[in-house]
Amino acid sequence: MKLSITGYSTALFSTWYFIEELGILFDAGDGVSAGLLQKSRKIKHAFISHADRDHLAGLIQFNQLNAREKLPYIYYPKDSGSFPAIANFCKKFDPHVTGTQWQAIAENERIYLNSNLVVESIKNGHIAAKEGVTKSLSFTVFEIKRKLKEEFGALSGSEIKALIDTYGKDYTTYELKNPLISYSGDTPVEDWDRWKNANILIHEATFLNVEGEVIPDKAKNKHSKLEEVIEMVAQSNVKHLILGHFSTRYSKEQIELAVSKMIKKYQITQKVDIIYPGEINRMTIESNA
Repeated sequence: MKLSITGYSTALFSTWYFIEELGILFDAGDGVSAGLLQKSRKIKHAFISHADRDHLAGLIQFNQLNAREKLPYIYYPKDSGSFPAIANFCKKFDPHVTGTQWQAIAENERIYLNSNLVVESIKNGHIAAKEGVTKSLSFTVFEIKRKLKEEFGALSGSEIKALIDTYGKDYTTYELKNPLISYSGDTPVEDWDRWKNANILIHEATFLNVEGEVIPDKAKNKHSKLEEVIEMVAQSNVKHLILGHFSTRYSKEQIELAVSKMIKKYQITQKVDIIYPGEINRMTIESNA
């Protein structure tokens, strides 16, 4: 499947990614509607990773322009109080907008977009939170197919149907998951296996960690360093990496040079694209199993 991805991601200011063929928006930073114009009408499902303003400031305009009967769905971390507040504000500020579906989600939830597409939520460590509390999420979109178990291969269609009617689909078939696209949101690299089979991975790389640089170390709002992202990808089966959310402290040339050095250091063979600060990037990528 070819995916048309439009993205803007500049740390502190705004982040959003639109996946046209899937009708999905990851995050809704400032300028998302202006950047997409009429294409924003294609968004049916908006997945917001966390409540930092650079990831949600575009929601009010997006909602006002695109809400219609039972659309869009806006998914957000269940324990973030900012989103119910925004939803209440939107209802008062734009009372004519009534179709929006605001949905709180926890970690490890499945959101079915249709019978073949599902989004799974993953808790990350961007915001410190207790066990069972969901404040910040990553996401993977899977294409789902079911395959007949080998032991039933010789049965007729009517025999298989009878087994399904009696025992259910899980008895006769098993699920195949093709990870179409994954989105880290804001997060440090915590688990090298998290993205090991990703076909397309959009991952933040806020800091280059250049010589002499002082990187803030806070209890909350933790981010990734470029090298740890590249090192993780080198040990995984990620097929295509999109890097974004770079700090504006770096020039385009610094980012390009740093990424090039890390690719050589870790012998990366995967395709790597860069979302430079202040730039909208449009690309079409093949996502295969």
